[in-house]
Amino acid sequence: MHQSSPQPLTAHEETRSAWNTNAAFWDERMGEGNDFVNVLIWPAVQRLLDIQPGARVLDIACGNGLTARRLADLGATVVASDFAETMIDHARQRSAGYSARITYQVLDATDEAALTALGGKPFDAALCSMALFDMAEIEPLFRALAQLLRPGGSFVFSLMHPCFNNPFTTHSAETSNGKGGSTTRYAVKVYGYMTAATAHGTALRNQPQPHIYFHRALSTLLESGFCAGFVVDGLEERAFPPSDDPAANQPLSWSSAYSEIPPVMVVRMRLS
Repeated sequence: MHQSSPQPLTAHEETRSAWNTNAAFWDERMGEGNDFVNVLIWPAVQRLLDIQPGARVLDIACGNGLTARRLADLGATVVASDFAETMIDHARQRSAGYSARITYQVLDATDEAALTALGGKPFDAALCSMALFDMAEIEPLFRALAQLLRPGGSFVFSLMHPCFNNPFTTHSAETSNGKGGSTTRYAVKVYGYMTAATAHGTALRNQPQPHIYFHRALSTLLESGFCAGFVVDGLEERAFPPSDDPAANQPLSWSSAYSEIPPVMVVRMRLS
């Protein structure tokens, strides 16, 4: 009897599988944050969210819960979710002392009905840190957030800067000689931006399984919010401070040589 071949995974299913596979490695390597989190992302997130004690916050695609714990430390009550069951397991293990402030659940951010089931406008704010580019669809999330945030509530998201840090960029260094001696200039070359596209990559060196990046131009990203009734009222482009010696260690890394080019963008949107 002929047996049909198994159907290939959709991009969404493949992404979930990859993050479940990578969860233990990610949790071990990321822990409570790396230089991207501590230097670039969290300071801007904290400013733009402006969490007040007692605020109710939805942390979307929370990973191992590092942002949920930071929000709780600021006095927020947090509902934190991720579509990767194994990642939620690690988040709960790391958050044993936060049971009064954080509720974790497995929840797919592309499932509008599952999100709106959280209830009518219970949240003062929502956060999605470095995860929109992991989602096959983002429109359902924005539509759901319009139903979950109280009037005037804010949605803050951080992401790889779509102009300078997308799957279709490369880093380069060019050296020239002049009157003042040798000069090295570091650059980012962009060979894809306007067209929405996918590409496989790794978030951390040596992670067990590559995952899919879903690239969208900035106008496409923001339009998803505009269509759901959001406006932008805060935006920070974040770059590492200048290095004393860019060539000393990992000369083409973001933290060594690219103080004029932001790898991260943090955006705040509010319901209009």
